[in-house]
Amino acid sequence: MVFDFKCNYVTIDNIDTNAAISRVEKILDEEKGISPNLRSTLELLLVIITLLVNRLNLNSHNSSKPPSTDSIRKREKKAKRNRKPGGQPGHDGTTLKKVDIPDDIEELEVDRRTIPPGRYTEVGYESRQVIDIDISRFVKEYRTQVLKDQHGNLFVAEFPEHLNRPVQYGAGLKANSVYLFQFQLIPYNRIHDYFLEHVHIPISEGSIYNFNREAFQLLETFDEFVKNKLVDCGCLHADETSINISGKRHWIHCASNVLWTHYYPHRKRG
Repeated sequence: MVFDFKCNYVTIDNIDTNAAISRVEKILDEEKGISPNLRSTLELLLVIITLLVNRLNLNSHNSSKPPSTDSIRKREKKAKRNRKPGGQPGHDGTTLKKVDIPDDIEELEVDRRTIPPGRYTEVGYESRQVIDIDISRFVKEYRTQVLKDQHGNLFVAEFPEHLNRPVQYGAGLKANSVYLFQFQLIPYNRIHDYFLEHVHIPISEGSIYNFNREAFQLLETFDEFVKNKLVDCGCLHADETSINISGKRHWIHCASNVLWTHYYPHRKRG
């Protein structure tokens, strides 16, 4: 923006806006031929410009705005280190260890055609283990006994209380689904693809949503328990960060101590 006072030009740019505004204020003070009305108008415009410039210059470093709102965030370049990838000298590494009781044992016998003829006695074995995972569908069927007396009356054993449908999902599957969504932050459609492709269980996105809702309701008592623990503690850490819920900014609040942590989303930061 350019101000013209008797052919004196002051340009306000993004390089040093404070210095430019100071020069304009100095020109207004030195200019005696401006009418009071025009001077008041120019001073008002200068105040508005100052407010707008200050608002544009706000970021996460000089205000309460979160870092996610910064238009251009400069990343500091890390100095290159002449280190090889992997664990460094003095680092305590993690090594696979054998388990005491393996799930399956495959015995390998000596091919006697490859050794000299003679009588041999088995004196022991050497072992090597392969630690792997087996992701597969597991279906458990409950069958209730049906008795019939001499009068034709039927007596049927009762199913467990949690079995209220002919076919339903188990607690392990629900827990795994909630873990993938809540902790690993995997979307519904990708969780659906995972169960369908790897374990051949077609789970709809609506069912995945219901699993999360059921877990939320079951955790309500525990949620109150954690809040009471935090309220009674002598030292409490509190913090918040911005999150996006349905396209609108919310704030996830955190309160914690060495034993308990509580998260709570809210539309306000304070």
